[in-house]
Amino acid sequence: MRFFSELAKGIVKDNPIFVLVLGMCPTLAVSTSVKNGLGMGMAATFVLICSNIIISLIKGVTPPKIRIPVYIVVIAAFVTIIDMAMAAYAAELHKSLGLFIPLIVVNCIILGRAEAFASKNNALNSLADAVGMGAGFTLALVVVATIREILGNGTWLDIRVLPQAYDPMLIAILAPGAFITLGFLMALINIIKGRK
Repeated sequence: MRFFSELAKGIVKDNPIFVLVLGMCPTLAVSTSVKNGLGMGMAATFVLICSNIIISLIKGVTPPKIRIPVYIVVIAAFVTIIDMAMAAYAAELHKSLGLFIPLIVVNCIILGRAEAFASKNNALNSLADAVGMGAGFTLALVVVATIREILGNGTWLDIRVLPQAYDPMLIAILAPGAFITLGFLMALINIIKGRK
């Protein structure tokens, strides 16, 4: 039963972007399109799952004084794997996400879950936490990217959803649009949570 509660909390209750306000840098930077949001979300989820499992397995043999450097090495290994895989099999996406793939190493969601959860729990619960947090991160990226892509380009996943005559709101796909979209979404979530 705990497995499913850990899995669900990252999606809604402790969503890394909308509730915990973690991972803002990639959220604001890559959410210009749904493809970018999905790509970043899946890459971060892969790293989160693999690193959480490994860190939960080695927690008993890792000296407390060097635990953070050990976590970073583990995370960096999986980031390198996903970076090379994306460069080889999804070159266009890899080019679009650019520097934000290597920066997954220091993403506060991944480091935070390693320190706060994986280092204190077993591998199964760490897997559930990673899947839930990764799904919540991906979902939030897709929601932000959907709004920005539709308003800024009139498309969703490069498919035209607004009439050709639609005059795109350029600000939606620029940096201010990211802040405005995220701010309105976080305000909406806080209003909904306040009514419960």
